[in-house]
Amino acid sequence: MPLVKLQSQGDEVSPEHPAENHVPDESLVESALNGDEVAFGVLFHRHKRRMAQLAAKFFHRSERIEDVVQDIFTKLYFVLGEYSLREGSSFAAWLTRVAMNVCYDQLRSSRRRPESNLLELTEDEAEIVHQRIHKPHSAQHNLEHRMISHDLAKKLLARLDPKDQMVLVLLEVEGLSITEIAEVTGWSASNVKVRAHRARLALRKVVEDFV
Repeated sequence: MPLVKLQSQGDEVSPEHPAENHVPDESLVESALNGDEVAFGVLFHRHKRRMAQLAAKFFHRSERIEDVVQDIFTKLYFVLGEYSLREGSSFAAWLTRVAMNVCYDQLRSSRRRPESNLLELTEDEAEIVHQRIHKPHSAQHNLEHRMISHDLAKKLLARLDPKDQMVLVLLEVEGLSITEIAEVTGWSASNVKVRAHRARLALRKVVEDFV
């Protein structure tokens, strides 16, 4: 597998191959399957930021997010031959599905090796939970409060079953439709609806445990 290295979000594809920036994903996939490592590198640089943003929805530490992104592209390298335009899915959508499978595997692994210190609520976070249950209109809107709320949401979601985490992130955070979630996860639309309902109930139970 070609070495792919995570860099800062502002990095672009190597200037040695500027023309590659305008080559469609599907053409790059074909070239990569024919042994062109530069083409695979372009795919990596083109999609790494989006994959990092997706991984960050599920994992806390930056080094863990980087590891997950590396795992996503390692998996991609070995399953690239399974991508087919005949299935009617864009490469970006198909890559998202690969990424969700990797995130799901990592979430299951995390439940076996929980980082309990990262999941404990601080006093400020516990107060926010209390406010939102008992005083839903009293929440502050300053930057510090929003940052705490962001971390709080991750901690609460981390207490759910991995599939529950996935469906809630895709539905409530990413804003995907039931049909889009079904495409990304490979579940049926009816299964997505049932899972979303159960996930909301599970999250409500988690929140109530802190009230």
